[in-house]
Amino acid sequence: MARSVRPIRHLLWAAAAVLVCVQVAFGARFQSGTHPEKKHEAKRQVELLEEEWRVAQLMGDAATMDRMLSDDYIGISMTGQVSTKAQQLDRVRNHKVAIHRVDLSDMKVKLIGSIAIVTSRAEVEATNESGPVRGTFRYTRVYQRLPSGAWKITSFEATRIPSPKSNREQPASEPAPLPSGPTASRNSTSYEWSLQRKDPADWRGLFRLQCL
Repeated sequence: MARSVRPIRHLLWAAAAVLVCVQVAFGARFQSGTHPEKKHEAKRQVELLEEEWRVAQLMGDAATMDRMLSDDYIGISMTGQVSTKAQQLDRVRNHKVAIHRVDLSDMKVKLIGSIAIVTSRAEVEATNESGPVRGTFRYTRVYQRLPSGAWKITSFEATRIPSPKSNREQPASEPAPLPSGPTASRNSTSYEWSLQRKDPADWRGLFRLQCL
């Protein structure tokens, strides 16, 4: 009787282990936001945060920025300047940087577990320590979702999109061909005119042309 009980116990333990694994797998999938509805809602939250950050920049709202940035935030400007959270807030509070216009387009949000990666195009007019700043930029901003459900900005990096070349930088057109043949006018240079003359006696004519 004892022998027949052992296989049954083994089967029960195996079944319990399988159920635990299934629950863990589905729980992790649910928490990571892979469900389409949850992914859509998470992306919408991040898009709203992007607009909130844009308005905070225009208003110079350091309090909102302080709330949205993580304590370990790192930002990299288009010039390669690295800023921590404290440095970024100091620049705003002391008016070292002021954003006058920010128009966003082509925004994309990618979710990887509790991380949201935002890429976007921005038309910017601003002033900083170096003077006026105006141009088109591509940027990447990374958000992290905390266990409480709140999103925090953990990193940022911007790159300027080069402007089209001006007309003066375009290659110059080729000069018009010089006249040739026996019908060449007297406006041709003496050197070009002499190349077209094959008779050595015509050097006298070349001398007269140079004197005109």
